Amino acid sequence: MPLIESQPDALARVYATSLFELAEAKGGREKVEKTLGELEEVVELARRDKRFNEFLSSRVVSADARDASLQKIFGDAATGLTLRFLRLLNEKGRLGSLIPIVGAYDAIVQERFGRVEVDVMTASPVDADALRAIKDKLTQTLGKDVIVHPYTDPSMIGGVRLRIGDQLVDASVATRLRKLRDQLGDSGSAQIRARSSQIIQDSGQN
Repeated sequence: MPLIESQPDALARVYATSLFELAEAKGGREKVEKTLGELEEVVELARRDKRFNEFLSSRVVSADARDASLQKIFGDAATGLTLRFLRLLNEKGRLGSLIPIVGAYDAIVQERFGRVEVDVMTASPVDADALRAIKDKLTQTLGKDVIVHPYTDPSMIGGVRLRIGDQLVDASVATRLRKLRDQLGDSGSAQIRARSSQIIQDSGQN
């Protein structure tokens, strides 16, 4: 079975809080964010690689065998705290809940450090200057340290779509055209009704 894709629950927040406190004690904000970055890379790898995803969550693989593999895979690729945390989740049978746990950890980081992550979706890749301008504008508007994650969506006609937490801010051309079409439709219907009423009223007077 694949890793659980769900919102953080109470148990996920318990694990995330414990990890945050350990990371902060070992190296302050820098260590906290380094750990978050490494865990996000693990989650991203699991989402891209089906075999790795199944390896993390499989009930067929024994905890001991998976522990040995985790040490081989991440021994040189992750810091000691991140590796120990992955091994702990494996030992407790909670590695399948890695995604909501990392989500809970990310939420704690954002809350404590006044940071917010924003997915920026555009029809085609944007250059560094444009991305920096978007980040600066969001930082000014939200009053927080904004971390932007650029994505491309070829189905978009143009414009930009932002996802801030569970909120979607859609400023794409397609959305604006749809709203304009709806407004024209409503306006047209109102004009037809008004014209019909006037014609009927005039007819009654004749």
